[in-house]
Amino acid sequence: MGTPGRRIDVTLVTGGRFHDFDYARLQLLTLLAEHDQFRVRVQPDYEDADAIVAGSILVSYTCDVRPGERAQRMIRDWVEQGGRWVALHGTNAALDLGGANGVESPRAFPLWADTLGTQFIAHPPIQPYRVDVAPDIADEHRWLVDGIEAFETDDELYLCDYPDRDQLIPLLQTTWQGEAPGFVDIDWTTADPTHLVMYLRPLGLGAVLYNTLGHCRGHYDMAPEIPYYPRVERCSWELPAYHELLRRSFRWARPTDRASHPHG
Repeated sequence: MGTPGRRIDVTLVTGGRFHDFDYARLQLLTLLAEHDQFRVRVQPDYEDADAIVAGSILVSYTCDVRPGERAQRMIRDWVEQGGRWVALHGTNAALDLGGANGVESPRAFPLWADTLGTQFIAHPPIQPYRVDVAPDIADEHRWLVDGIEAFETDDELYLCDYPDRDQLIPLLQTTWQGEAPGFVDIDWTTADPTHLVMYLRPLGLGAVLYNTLGHCRGHYDMAPEIPYYPRVERCSWELPAYHELLRRSFRWARPTDRASHPHG
């Protein structure tokens, strides 16, 4: 019999628009279930912030879920006081559809974007691109990507605003310049070609670990705009490397596994 530990309360937030949240929720719950100390509660948004801040870990996979000011402030304060947040894919996205010039990403939640370290703005069409380990990662963070070889993924390549890029610790990145058809912010031909794919955002005694990969969509997830989407998209979820990155992210978030450095 193993040495007993203590219960670790986790909140998983999955919900929003344009993604197969049923699929993502099942995948994340399956990975979280590998930790027998985790007890996971699930909610579709961030408004029950009292429950989130009562736990030790927040995991989020959302898109166009815009928290109210109270939830934004409570979650930020919780991170600053030592909380660990594994934020995935569209957590940083606010989207307005239907404009004549395409999809707009309104700068609707500056505090949220600052807490996360980024705000999604656009992405080029889904197509293969190479993901590399960032150079010069400090030893206390290197284990998160150690042994992960550069890999190619067929996923959404997130193009983001960075409220303060110097505060972020890059872990994975990609290189790209071009256009993002369908978005108001279409022209990225002269933008910084290095885009962060996975990074740490230290904040007080806690931190956010953000991974932009993991798009997924089923046939019915674009309704009512598109009643039947013609293809099922699983993207990075089909890659063993992505599952390994998620496993390491959940290990990072465990209170018992945290190194002496507050963001390690």
